[in-house]
Amino acid sequence: MIEIIVLFFLGRHIGKMAAGKGLSPNKWILRLILAWVATEFVGIILGIMMFGIGNLFGLMMFAIACAFGGYLLVRKRLEDMPDSEGS
Repeated sequence: MIEIIVLFFLGRHIGKMAAGKGLSPNKWILRLILAWVATEFVGIILGIMMFGIGNLFGLMMFAIACAFGGYLLVRKRLEDMPDSEGS
């Protein structure tokens, strides 16, 4: 549940950044959600491979950390985009 709230606020941040660069905020929010889910899934798989399935709380914390890495990837990609000409 907290993950959804965090994703909401991160999505608003990414949307404002995209709008400031003259890009479609919805496209970048969708990219954020897809990157979040994909990297969280990869984090779960890696966590199971490294730690096993015994510690579910630790596994989920590892997956959330990986998901936040997905946010950082999207943010870095957006920061590297050129600013809009109208600003």
